[in-house]
Amino acid sequence: MERTVVRCAAGHVFSTESFPLQNLGHDRIGPGRLLRCPQCARLRHAVPVAGQLKR
Repeated sequence: MERTVVRCAAGHVFSTESFPLQNLGHDRIGPGRLLRCPQCARLRHAVPVAGQLKR
């Protein structure tokens, strides 16, 4: 499974194994997803960090 580096709304950077990029209906909902941030332990909006390699 690939790991994706993401940044949460509080600015914390971490990697996650699952970052589903799926379409819902006819319109794309955007690149952000709700994930639990391991640094602040809250459910936060997270987006992929540009320029980071996937592992």
